[in-house]
Amino acid sequence: MSLLKCIVLILLITMAPNLRAQDVTPLAPILLWSEGAPGALGEKDQDKPTLTPYLADPTKANGTAVVICPGGGYGGLAGHEGKDYALWLNEAGVHAFVLKYRLGSHGYRHPIMLGDAARAVRIVRSRSAEWKVNAQRVGIMGSSAGGHLASTLLTHFDGGLPDSPDLTEKQSSRPDFGILCYAVITMSTHTHQGSRNNLLGPNAPQHLVDLLSNELQVTSKTPPVFLWHTVEDTAVPVENSLNFAAALRAKSVPFDLHIYEKGRHGIGLANGHAWTKDCLFWLSERGLLKK
Repeated sequence: MSLLKCIVLILLITMAPNLRAQDVTPLAPILLWSEGAPGALGEKDQDKPTLTPYLADPTKANGTAVVICPGGGYGGLAGHEGKDYALWLNEAGVHAFVLKYRLGSHGYRHPIMLGDAARAVRIVRSRSAEWKVNAQRVGIMGSSAGGHLASTLLTHFDGGLPDSPDLTEKQSSRPDFGILCYAVITMSTHTHQGSRNNLLGPNAPQHLVDLLSNELQVTSKTPPVFLWHTVEDTAVPVENSLNFAAALRAKSVPFDLHIYEKGRHGIGLANGHAWTKDCLFWLSERGLLKK
């Protein structure tokens, strides 16, 4: 074998794991509403919320599904808090669905984002047979402002509309569990001001601030939650997670809280952060990784 062929072979072997990771292809994005989203301000891509399925390998799949809400201050969508999380969940046998929700930077305000998240959970349930999802094991996950959206659905869900002609709308929007990563929780003290402005506008009335301060909206029916934060987070103070955990405890809602000393805001999966192992342990303990 020539020297050139040897070098090529070595490079292919070395790059094989990366090539395999890049070859993981999601299904085509699904419009949340095929006939146009309620409250749409136009016909551009930004006005069309979608859900992109990342289905776990059938040999690993366990039936659990997670709708992922990327962060971005309600002004953008961070790819490393969407696709990267989806591929990580796939490795654990969990089907993942990345939500492209509408944004304040494009003129949208509450309750548009909540409606998009609720519709996403309903779609996963309504198509559970097709995707081999257990309809009682559908969770929601979010980071930063995406964590606020996830925590909003965890505290503002409904049981569906049984008389609706739309089969999707018959489904409950209540997630079965939540995963919150350095989440914005409150719209009051300790909030992230950019997220608040994009979600509610610059002069939001107090009743709306209270309604979307989700530490005030926890009830005994709020689903179990895994949540984590870092002390070093200077963008979204750790008090967001601490106060939400306190509210969960006050209502006897199961939760697993992890506060890490190190780590910047928006860390995601970087540096092999310990939260991923802790989260998988929690999911396993709750029976969500069993086939």
